[in-house]
Amino acid sequence: MYKSYFFNVLLLLLFTSCNYYKEYVTTDVTYEVDYDHQQMDWGKPDSSSFKFQTDVEIQKRNNTSESLGLQINAFGAFDVYWDGVLVGRNGQMAKSGRAEVPGTETSYYQIPKKLSNLGKHTVILIGSQVYNREAERGIDVKLKNYLQLHRSPLVVVSFMNLMAGAFLIAGIYYFFLYINSTRKELAVLLFGIICLLFFCLLIIEYVKYYLEIPYDQFYTRLKIIGWLTFAISMLVPWYFMLQFEFKRKKLFLILLFISLLAVYISYYGHYDISAAYFTITARFFSIIIAIDAAIRKTKGGLIVAAGLLAGVVVNYFMFYDFGLFIAFTILVLCMLYLHTIRAKAMEEAHNASLLLSSRLQLELIKKNIQPHFLRNTLTSLIDWIEESPKEGVVFIRALAEEFDIMNDIAEDTLIPIRQEIDLCRRHLEVMSFRKEICYEWQEEEIDEKETIPPAIFHTIIENGITHSLPPEQGCIVFCLKFTREKQFKEYTLLTFAKNRKAKKEKRIGTGFKYIEARLTESYGTKWSFDSHSVEKGWETIIKIFD
Repeated sequence: MYKSYFFNVLLLLLFTSCNYYKEYVTTDVTYEVDYDHQQMDWGKPDSSSFKFQTDVEIQKRNNTSESLGLQINAFGAFDVYWDGVLVGRNGQMAKSGRAEVPGTETSYYQIPKKLSNLGKHTVILIGSQVYNREAERGIDVKLKNYLQLHRSPLVVVSFMNLMAGAFLIAGIYYFFLYINSTRKELAVLLFGIICLLFFCLLIIEYVKYYLEIPYDQFYTRLKIIGWLTFAISMLVPWYFMLQFEFKRKKLFLILLFISLLAVYISYYGHYDISAAYFTITARFFSIIIAIDAAIRKTKGGLIVAAGLLAGVVVNYFMFYDFGLFIAFTILVLCMLYLHTIRAKAMEEAHNASLLLSSRLQLELIKKNIQPHFLRNTLTSLIDWIEESPKEGVVFIRALAEEFDIMNDIAEDTLIPIRQEIDLCRRHLEVMSFRKEICYEWQEEEIDEKETIPPAIFHTIIENGITHSLPPEQGCIVFCLKFTREKQFKEYTLLTFAKNRKAKKEKRIGTGFKYIEARLTESYGTKWSFDSHSVEKGWETIIKIFD
């Protein structure tokens, strides 16, 4: 409940800040501007020079002491005249013997106070447009308070810089989290990439306020924005698919890519429109995924669906640029919320694993101090000491060494394979005294650098001793073999003996449950365990996948 309340308050604050911004940039000048690209006089048909003229009417001014300014959005290099008076230049026009120095797409000019009286005024642009003639862009003339013309972009950029910094820090943090994590979750990597891409998108979008970009390079920036938006629109739904464990990932990713590619081809050259449709497409797929998660009652699905729908409302009521960035901020907050849910689940899983580890330690200790084992062992020990004191001492030493190893490994999750083999050898030595049966240990191609959960093979040979009969001549042999392949490593423990229950193909008991629990504790799901009868006795195979 409190999470939903916090989310609603956050949305309210976002909308409130937007309304404040609109109030702040309103001008106290009422004006009318008529402009039309067709009014441009290009002179000779093959000439790059042009002349543009439009009328501006100042109907009311609340503060006559402040200077007025012109904002002109146009391609070319031109001189600007206000009522016939030169008020500024943008680049240098092409003239005979001199190449054009391109101006910027957006430029600002201060109007002299003595020329800014009420009534109609004439704005004239005389210039040249050598580059991008095929664009046929219109000319936009805005009349506002001169200080506001310069201050308004600074207000916008200050907010966007804060957002960009937040995304940069988040991106770096999640990259480090992915690099230093043993789990290597793709969702974490995708989130880091998305934050970094959106940081780049913000910087490229508002770099025009930091750098003077000539109009002949104007579309380069828009192309980069389009590519970044395409990439983000591809990754965001993919991220939600991973977080919500969406079943049809491949199909949806193919449909998403085809949809984005269709938008790119259909609106090629219309950069703002294509970017808008990229985000709409990504939001549409993301909403479907979130609603599916909500229907399946996946934790966080309902909150994310509400956040995505809130982004749709923001984009509907706001100017595209601001709506996009605020909607994406809401989107990132939804992603962070999912990460908190996932982090909580991982913490709970970690606590559960600690409890499991403690329980397994107790199981390991119980395996060797159970009354039945101790009673039979001590009874056999008394008999050996009475009949053959020297052999009895060997028996005592073997039992002590087995207990020493058990004590050393009781609190470990993984132990060296050689330590596990020593434990098995000591146990076979003890059992050979107890049962007066010959037990032999063999091994092939063991890699001394490998580790294994404690008492895994010890448990297997205990089962082998319990369920096996010695052959007519010779010993019961336990042979451990190790092999390594590209994608996994494999241990095979073969018991050469007669099986007590020949008809039973598999054994299921507390010993095997202990083995499976230990493998899960150390390797998660990256293992397989198989134990079955064979012609020569019993075979147990453990595979550990990379």
